[in-house]
Amino acid sequence: MTIEEQIRHFKQGFPWLEITAPATPDRGIEALDAEACKAAVEYSDNAPTRGRVKFVPASGAASRMFKDIFAGMDTPNDQVRRLTAELDRFAFYDKALFGTPSAGDDEGCTRTARLVLTDEGLGYGHKPKGVLKFHRYPDEVRTAFAEHLVEGQEYMRNADGSVNLTVTISPEHKPLFEAALEEVRDIYEKRYGVRYNVTFTYQDPSTDTIAVDMDNEPFLCDDGSRLFRPAGHGALIYNLNEVVEELVSIKNIDNVAVERLLPVTAFYKKVLMGRALQLRDTVFAYLRRMDEGVSEALLDEIVQWLDKVLCVNFDSLPESLVERAGVLRSKLDRPIRVCGMVRNLGEPGGGPFIVKGKDGSTSLQILEGAQINKEDPVAAGALASATHFNPVDLVCCLRDYKGNKFDLMEHVDNEAGFISFKSYQGRELKALELPGLWNGSMSDWNTLFVEVPVETFNPVKVVLDLLRPAHQN
Repeated sequence: MTIEEQIRHFKQGFPWLEITAPATPDRGIEALDAEACKAAVEYSDNAPTRGRVKFVPASGAASRMFKDIFAGMDTPNDQVRRLTAELDRFAFYDKALFGTPSAGDDEGCTRTARLVLTDEGLGYGHKPKGVLKFHRYPDEVRTAFAEHLVEGQEYMRNADGSVNLTVTISPEHKPLFEAALEEVRDIYEKRYGVRYNVTFTYQDPSTDTIAVDMDNEPFLCDDGSRLFRPAGHGALIYNLNEVVEELVSIKNIDNVAVERLLPVTAFYKKVLMGRALQLRDTVFAYLRRMDEGVSEALLDEIVQWLDKVLCVNFDSLPESLVERAGVLRSKLDRPIRVCGMVRNLGEPGGGPFIVKGKDGSTSLQILEGAQINKEDPVAAGALASATHFNPVDLVCCLRDYKGNKFDLMEHVDNEAGFISFKSYQGRELKALELPGLWNGSMSDWNTLFVEVPVETFNPVKVVLDLLRPAHQN
């Protein structure tokens, strides 16, 4: 996207998506029974793949996680007081550094905040979330990154005993992640009988987008230069496009839990993997049948299957058998994603909807609030009646039925970006985010939503989330 195109989006905005309904268990979200879950897990264990990899977005610093603590570092607020009072419940607590926890006076609270956030102590305010100590065990303390290594050996193990991870980080954080890996690699490889192959990858600076002022003119820094900003997680589609393995599991760096919850986490991740592979093999079978010859009966079967399973419905299809086959082939021969969806219990996150595209066909999409026109009664009604939200727990298949890698850039909706409001050097600005990785960047994928229990979703958005039961032993 050129600078001129980006500025055009600032001036004109992005088009609203046409929502036809929320995705629910009635239509759009599979709520599998125990037998179907077991079958999916068995399929995951036995279906051949051209390699498996765990893809972990981890490029952000932890500054947002400590926003409330920064705000109360000089004049203690409720969050700083709770952090101080319950300090010994955090995995990063070190008595030699912090002393004995107490509710403390203002001076004690501000000291705690400084020791957590600044280089006077842990320096967590500017370190990446992935290398922070999340969980304490009787014999060890684990970072968020270490928990992903433990998870990976449980459900992403390849036939040769290898566990592949691709972790997206910022270049300046590479030494910290390398140190965190070397601290546990030998221990975990011996303990779990695996071999870790970890690749660190960076968000390409060429995907940065220009910032503008409130008049939609390029934002000029104090030195007169134009300001460019990282374009959000949507830029990671470039990193995902470099993955060579066929089956990819994606989960954010902060969505981990203590190991006692690993059985339920791994079980439902295998459910998603099994459904992705079942979907892959069904799609591949249809495409191979089409290669052998096209008939009215086959095309009718595909139309009914697309509608029933993927909520792909057409206003109309060409009368010509050849043209109709071309349309259906274009819908089948795409990357696959199966996304876990959690019952909406008030947690933040985008939601699953059925959306009508530019070609008149419907599909399953994950939308953020900024993409929904609240003034549109249909869209507002769909939002109000939504039952689930997106915990960013998905499995992808990235190869076609002939074994070739898809070019993921051919399946991005560049009209599905976001405009957000930020500040820099004390001045307001507008920032442009590329279509989100699981939003517009994957909008032209074959998509399936599967209900997963809330126990599989344990994000750490603020530091006090580490006091929740899923992060305590």
